[in-house]
Amino acid sequence: MTGAADRLVRIAAERVAAPNGLLFTERQLYYEVCRTVLPVHRLPRRPAFTVPPVVPYRAFRAVLARIGEVPGLLGPPSPRPAAAGAHTPEPDLFDYGLPRLLVCGSAAVAGMLRANGIPMESACPVVSAAELPLAPGVTAMLARAHGTIYVLHDTSLADLAFPERLPTLTDIPDGVDIVPIGLRPAQTAPLHLTRIRGAASGRGRVVEVESVNPAVLLRSVHRLVRDVHRPPTTLIDIRRARRTGFLTWPAS
Repeated sequence: MTGAADRLVRIAAERVAAPNGLLFTERQLYYEVCRTVLPVHRLPRRPAFTVPPVVPYRAFRAVLARIGEVPGLLGPPSPRPAAAGAHTPEPDLFDYGLPRLLVCGSAAVAGMLRANGIPMESACPVVSAAELPLAPGVTAMLARAHGTIYVLHDTSLADLAFPERLPTLTDIPDGVDIVPIGLRPAQTAPLHLTRIRGAASGRGRVVEVESVNPAVLLRSVHRLVRDVHRPPTTLIDIRRARRTGFLTWPAS
């Protein structure tokens, strides 16, 4: 059983890093182990439901300690992070506007998004709740651009209220919008995500952001903070197909 458990974690580590060697947190790896054992994420979105964890977290951590280093696995976040923007060495940076900022309830999620390039890819700095309050220069940049603060959080009652509490944690300039992007319970069930065992949130189904596959999370965050709307899909556009490539239809 020990060998099988070790192989399971290594297989999950390869899957959670796909594609292109993504970096991931310990809990993201744990949830990937659960998906590997019970691949309900492959089922249709309807009927919508979440699932309990099929692997005890303590057993997973025991295997992780036994197998040693896992490529792509991020370390735990700093217990005492610096305030966001407080130690930027380029003071003239604050002369510009900042159209968007992402605040994560989880320091681990914020670190994972930064490690995988979301601030550069989406032109959106990422901070965690632990890094609040924002430095005055950052809030001035948001005010200058009439920016938007996006909020990413888990589905516990406290986390669902996090966007409303944000103005008590940091200064929010007038004209800056706060936009929660999830997770919401309605988002978790169609994805058949794993809920935390024994937690309670109204219906007793608390789902962490880290239960979302890393590649899916990165794509979703990029789309949401950039306000990218998916175009409607059609089976085929005949007129467009006739003009595409060298294998065009002959003129009638």
